[in-house]
Amino acid sequence: MSTHIADVAWALKPGEDFAAGRYGRGHTVKFDGGVTLAGTASEHVVGKWAAREAVDPEEMLVAALSSCHMLTFLHLARLAGFGVTAYRDHAEGVLEETKPGRRAVTRVTLRPEIDWAGATPDADQLAALHEAAHEECFIANSVRTEVVVAAPLSPR
Repeated sequence: MSTHIADVAWALKPGEDFAAGRYGRGHTVKFDGGVTLAGTASEHVVGKWAAREAVDPEEMLVAALSSCHMLTFLHLARLAGFGVTAYRDHAEGVLEETKPGRRAVTRVTLRPEIDWAGATPDADQLAALHEAAHEECFIANSVRTEVVVAAPLSPR
């Protein structure tokens, strides 16, 4: 078992009106490794009160799913005897209304592109590696969101 820490901090700025909902949603997220990230609510949710240069929770969820899948995939590819030289993903999450007044990130699509050194997996091996990575990913196992791996069917 392990524990993971994120310190999230926000403060009302002078001139903002909390009771009227007229306040910035920008905040900081500091991780236990020392990295601090500018966070915000999504501009799609709060409009002008979002900090455009910051990362919203929906983006962080998509990034966490993508990163976890990648790290698990790299480990499994190595164990299977394949060499990976680069991995890129253009992951996309969809926020939808699930019932009146309720929204959720209902689907995250991962689009990994992988560069190989030496032997490359065939289409079936590649699909099996992605499926195993999805099944073993701690973050995918922690959410109800549908996670789809839309990887190319043939190695690059």
